[in-house]
Amino acid sequence: MSQGNIAVTDEATDFDPAKFAVCTVMEVVNRISGKWVIGILLEATRGPVRFTELERSVQGISRRMLTLTLRNLERDGLLTRTVYPTVPPRVEYEATDMARELYDSLSGLVDWAERHREAIAVSRQGYDGRTAC
Repeated sequence: MSQGNIAVTDEATDFDPAKFAVCTVMEVVNRISGKWVIGILLEATRGPVRFTELERSVQGISRRMLTLTLRNLERDGLLTRTVYPTVPPRVEYEATDMARELYDSLSGLVDWAERHREAIAVSRQGYDGRTAC
């Protein structure tokens, strides 16, 4: 038996709550900044929404990406999934209170982007003009 892995048990028990908290925060920030998340949350905060409605309203998302994103949002506690016992089964997604609070925060970001949209476009044109040479 190799002596190279004798400290594995010791390393596995060294739990640093501060590192865990930072990882969790970064995971959540990465999750909500994902390409499709804001569009899904926008729809889900308006009330219960079905999978096919989300698929139509979130432009460009594939069924697979929608499924994965919905699962992750449900896992994080931002969506609730309700399955109705009908044939075929009807499934609805709705934003949780936590997601509604997040939506309120994101609204400030959307407002900022709207206010500065033209300035950003002008800045991009100036930058692209300088780097094209």
